[in-house]
Amino acid sequence: MYIRTTRFQAGFTLLELIIAMVIISVGVTGVLAALDTSVKASADPLVSKQMLAVAEELLEETLLRPYAVVGVAPVNAPASCGGFSPPARTTFDDVSDYHNYETTGICDIDGAAVAGLAAYGVKVTVVANGAIATDLTGLPAGAVKKITVLVTHGSQSLSLIGWRSDYAS
Repeated sequence: MYIRTTRFQAGFTLLELIIAMVIISVGVTGVLAALDTSVKASADPLVSKQMLAVAEELLEETLLRPYAVVGVAPVNAPASCGGFSPPARTTFDDVSDYHNYETTGICDIDGAAVAGLAAYGVKVTVVANGAIATDLTGLPAGAVKKITVLVTHGSQSLSLIGWRSDYAS
């Protein structure tokens, strides 16, 4: 009786295993080098998130004020939180009161410095549609105000823009 045996090759040879390990290690090294470079070159995410949070809060606070209230607007001048205090924003009664609000350091709505944010700065500008360079034809003069909040930290800056219309009148 004749028994036929066939040898099936199973597994890898030592040479194939060494070549696969070299190829995989070169690929992983390249991916890790690219990841390391991108992490080193990226901006500090904590600073970016804090800048965005400050800008969003101040823009929302401004947009929630009435469009216009008859009265005397405060005189806003650059100020430092903790030193010469800026006006408390609780006294601001309409959107235009925020025009030229500027601080070094971030202040709460009462004008007190927020701990840990002394290295940041903020500036708010409010411009009526009569002075805006974009095309807002068809709107009556003074029907829209453009609010720009600029937050800075060192050489980084973040700007948010909001529009407030006089929808109530």
